[in-house]
Amino acid sequence: MNTGYKKFGDFRDLIVYKRAFKQACEIFDLTLSFPKEEQYSLTSQIRRSSRSVCANFAEAYRKRNYLKHFLLKISDCLGENSETLVWLEFTRKHRYISEELYLKYCASNAEITKLLMYMYNNPSKFGVKE
Repeated sequence: MNTGYKKFGDFRDLIVYKRAFKQACEIFDLTLSFPKEEQYSLTSQIRRSSRSVCANFAEAYRKRNYLKHFLLKISDCLGENSETLVWLEFTRKHRYISEELYLKYCASNAEITKLLMYMYNNPSKFGVKE
C-alpha cells in the first residue's frame, strides 16, 4: 500500500514535531512539582497547550492536500505555542521554576515558533498542494 510517506515522510520525522513533543514531555515532567492548588489551572493549561502544538501539527501535516486547511492548523500550532509561553511566564512569576529553566523553555519555544513559521511561509516544501 502506498501511503505517500516516502516522498515527504511521517510528521513524527520532522524536526518541529520532535522539538514540540520534547517540550511537551519536559513540561509535563516539570508540572509534577507544581503545587496542588495549581492542578486544575496552571498545570492543566500548560500541559494542554504544549500538547496541542503536537496534535495540531499532526492534523496540519495530514491536511497537506488543502493549503487553507494546512495553514489554519499551522496557525493553531503557533497560537498554542504562544499560549504555552504565557503559562511559562506565570510559572516564573510564581517561582515554580528558576530563571535559568524559564530561559531554556523560552529558547525552545522560540525555536518551535521559527520552524512553524518556516512551514507556514513555505508550504510547498512540505508537500502542500498550492
